[in-house]
Amino acid sequence: MTTRAPLRLRTGAVTVLLGDDTARRAVLADLDEGTARCHGGHGLPGVARLGFDHAVPASDRARSVADRSGLAVLLADRPTAGLDAAGRRIVLRALQEAARSGTAVLLDDVDPVAALAVADSAVRVGADGSVRADDLLL
Repeated sequence: MTTRAPLRLRTGAVTVLLGDDTARRAVLADLDEGTARCHGGHGLPGVARLGFDHAVPASDRARSVADRSGLAVLLADRPTAGLDAAGRRIVLRALQEAARSGTAVLLDDVDPVAALAVADSAVRVGADGSVRADDLLL
């Protein structure tokens, strides 16, 4: 198992994972909702992981995201999987709104290009599991 530096997420922002699909999934899977910490090292309440079965409609997914608005961190694990373009937009907009409420959103999506449309920042994951921040020209 590779030891990684702490992953720092911006509060009130959507951060998208980019890079090799397998490596992105491994990074998201390694994140433990129970070990999130704020900058000062204090426990950070309200960390949730969000993923959906392909059969869940976009409106239900968006409502589930809205129900978690205001959490400290939301780990969004392929929230648009199985949706058409219109459904993806609905869910990604809901994630963007959650970020606007102050939640730090980490997004690994099946459509990274669509996810970048709502992103404030990105983290590039190398095939070796290394992570580095990417500057986005927004």
